[in-house]
Amino acid sequence: MPVSKIEKNKKIALVMIFILAVAGVMSITTKAFAQDSAVAKVESGTGLDRVIEGTENWNGSKDISVEKFLTNIVKSTGIYKMIHQPTAEEIAQENEAKQKKEEASEKDSFAGEKAPGWQYLIMIVIGFLIIYLGAGRGFEPLLLIPIGFGTVLVNILGAGIGDAPDGMLHIIYKAGVGNEFFPMLIFMGIGAMTDFGPLIANPKTALLGGAAQFGVFFTLFGVSLINMIPGLNTDYNILQACAIAIIGGADGPTSIYVSAKLAPELMAVIAVAAYSYMALVPMIQPPIMKALTTKKERLIRMEQLREVSKTERILFPMMLLVITILLLPPAAPLIGMLAFGNFVKQISSVQRLSKTMENEMMNIVSILLSLGVGSQMTPEKIINAKSFGIIILGLVAFCVATATGVLMAKLMNVFLPKNKKINPLIGSAGVSAVPMAARVANKVGQKEDPSNFLLMNAMGPNVSGVIGTAIAAGVFIATFG
Repeated sequence: MPVSKIEKNKKIALVMIFILAVAGVMSITTKAFAQDSAVAKVESGTGLDRVIEGTENWNGSKDISVEKFLTNIVKSTGIYKMIHQPTAEEIAQENEAKQKKEEASEKDSFAGEKAPGWQYLIMIVIGFLIIYLGAGRGFEPLLLIPIGFGTVLVNILGAGIGDAPDGMLHIIYKAGVGNEFFPMLIFMGIGAMTDFGPLIANPKTALLGGAAQFGVFFTLFGVSLINMIPGLNTDYNILQACAIAIIGGADGPTSIYVSAKLAPELMAVIAVAAYSYMALVPMIQPPIMKALTTKKERLIRMEQLREVSKTERILFPMMLLVITILLLPPAAPLIGMLAFGNFVKQISSVQRLSKTMENEMMNIVSILLSLGVGSQMTPEKIINAKSFGIIILGLVAFCVATATGVLMAKLMNVFLPKNKKINPLIGSAGVSAVPMAARVANKVGQKEDPSNFLLMNAMGPNVSGVIGTAIAAGVFIATFG
């Protein structure tokens, strides 16, 4: 048999294996998530032999299906909404969904529960440990110190600082963390602080940001596997699974935004997990980066990026916003605030606004948001099986996202010419933690060669990771929201 025909048959076989694998994953995942009255005929049990609480009346409406996925994506585009006149039934369904969302956001799934006193003591110790990591070890002190103090204060029995309706930490959480207000302000500030120049100068690094989003979708499958384990009592529905999976993007504001839209009852622990892993980027990423690269790869020097014109910098956020408006409106709030902040940064006529966004506003909102996240670190919300599952899955998602970013860079090097090779370390910056992940990539590279500066090259995948996670969030909301 000719070699070309053998190669052709190999490719066909690989395609068939891929199709079968996708079909198998879809089959397992559908059974693990869509256990409503149309699928499951029992009202109790474990593994696949049960109805997930809250899905009894879904009647297959949230089933995972390629056809439904594509249909929902098309119907969520701005183009469709511009040309489609909603029917009275569609308007009624939308109003009903909004009402259910409001009811869910008001519901505290841990209300009425009270943990024993020793568990509060454990959480106080954890709070002091978080403060130590921020103040003593220098791990993102701007995040960890407020989170740590929030954790300590909310767990002081008798203080009432986190109690409804008048506790200070409760007010902070309800005012901006438990909704999309603070996340939108954070994205505005990130836009004002972000330089898209490295991404514009080297667009292929966007692939690294895209590859890192594999951690998000890998976790979606991981949640379904946990659902299949009998006796764990951690049944997550598909909306909760999407909210958990977005933790893999290492983007706290986006995690809060998605959980507010899809699973407000889990927002507290999702926010805690997302911000914890964001802050611990310097601890989590380096071992993974070193394990997946050789010393020779870590020593790769990348060429200096070309100069990006001011016109390109101004047009980029506007084009990004227009594309989002037309194709994925559910991501428009996040992308829109990012584009707004960046556009203000690039034009010279409103420097006062830009400086306020990236300095005073960003600092104030970061303090309040971190305190609000810390206020959710109570034993009722953290010390239980479902919360442990979220925290573990979030860590797995973040590790997978880091690994896939590095592996994508190594794969790209196979096809790139010798003088255009990418240092695989910058692939780890494909997660959304800006600019922490880029700084970590640069630091690991400089440990091998102090004269090798990777920071600007790492910023390309880093900012594309922010956009990628926002798009993933939009896809989840468009598909299942």
